[in-house]
Amino acid sequence: MHLGVSESMRECEYSQISTRSSTPMETPYKKRTPKMRKWESFPGLNKFYCNGRIMMAKQTGVFYLTLVLILVTCGLFFTFDCPFLALQLTPVIPVIGGVLFLFVLGTLLRTSFSDPGVLPRATPDEAADLERQIDVANGSTGYRPPPRTKEVVINGQTVKLKYCFTCKIFRPPRASHCSLCDNCVERFDHHCPWVGNCVGRRNYRFFYMFILSLSFLTIFIFAFVITHVIIRSHRSGFLNALKDSPARYPFTEIGLL
Repeated sequence: MHLGVSESMRECEYSQISTRSSTPMETPYKKRTPKMRKWESFPGLNKFYCNGRIMMAKQTGVFYLTLVLILVTCGLFFTFDCPFLALQLTPVIPVIGGVLFLFVLGTLLRTSFSDPGVLPRATPDEAADLERQIDVANGSTGYRPPPRTKEVVINGQTVKLKYCFTCKIFRPPRASHCSLCDNCVERFDHHCPWVGNCVGRRNYRFFYMFILSLSFLTIFIFAFVITHVIIRSHRSGFLNALKDSPARYPFTEIGLL
């Protein structure tokens, strides 16, 4: 009786030992290969920064010119005109100018660095399948390519979609292909070199706010530069005021804008 119990206990010990030794501790660890992000394999002509969070066009020289003009104009205004105007009129003037300046700068950067609404291109498998569907629908295999259009019904109205030979997709209404960025952009308005980006569905509101706020800032600076010159002209004459006052530099910058 005791022998049977001891033998069964030994078998349990052996089984436990063998089970522990058979755990897959010696199996090699498989390293996970990092997945390639979409912007890393992006076929367009855009440039990406900050791990794909900033998207800009390839040609950005005019954008930096816009940025320099705004910074220099506002810098001269705040340095030479605002101290005089704050003492002679009210200290609210530099505060309002600073708010307008920050808003203009923020909307400009948001317009330039954001995705304008780029439509993803078709994968090779999707493009091949779409080519077959077009050939079957048109029923022609001659040397001339079939018409690259597709009609869909949206809200009870028939809309004709155009095919993009570069992106291999049927573009939605109001979408167009930008030749400078080599992308199809949803609700494409235009490619603006002054902001260094396309203007489309996702950044149009920022572009509109940039244009509107820049107009207000230009009028604001222009009006108070004239005010500065007029106040000085009452003391030393108009010509001497233009000569002695640094306000002539913002005049030049505003003319460039």
